Amino acid sequence: MTSPITDDVDRLLSHEMRRLRLGEYHRMIEAGVFDEDERIELLEGVIVTVSPQNAFHALLVERLSDPVFIALPPQFVIRCQLPLTLSDTDEPEPDIAIIDRETPRSRHHQPTTARLIFEVAADSLRKDREIKAALYARAAIAEYVIVNLTDECLEVHRDPDQAAGRYSTRVTLHKAETFVSTAVIGLRFPVAELLA
Repeated sequence: MTSPITDDVDRLLSHEMRRLRLGEYHRMIEAGVFDEDERIELLEGVIVTVSPQNAFHALLVERLSDPVFIALPPQFVIRCQLPLTLSDTDEPEPDIAIIDRETPRSRHHQPTTARLIFEVAADSLRKDREIKAALYARAAIAEYVIVNLTDECLEVHRDPDQAAGRYSTRVTLHKAETFVSTAVIGLRFPVAELLA
């Protein structure tokens, strides 16, 4: 819970904050500034801690990364909680990113795009709706799905508007419905099976 004083300090500091560039962030990681097990990501030049996972969150990430549950065609790869370099100030670590198998990556460079991203959210719901949705839209990620643990539904974002940093289409799917990806042809599952 924030207070008016905290809100004022945050507003003041946001104008005076020096944001990091990707190279600086990587040098900090290589220099051991962060604990090896510390879960962080770079969003809009700010180092942000990743919310801890409860058992339900972990179960859903496991299901979404399970090739039997997802049943992806072989031209795709599932990346689970791994970095995506989307810009010089953004390197999120989405819960699940589905990329083309041919997407360039190496021991020195992360992928720079994904077909589909899933974020499992409870405490991070506001961040995933506001900050990450804008980030993924600016990066032209075709489909972004928030698995909303609070309301037990999927918030599906499609048709990214890069210039505006938002998605033109947003659909909420409830347990009685089926998720059918428009970005990864053949990917579909009943929402109730994911949230069981």
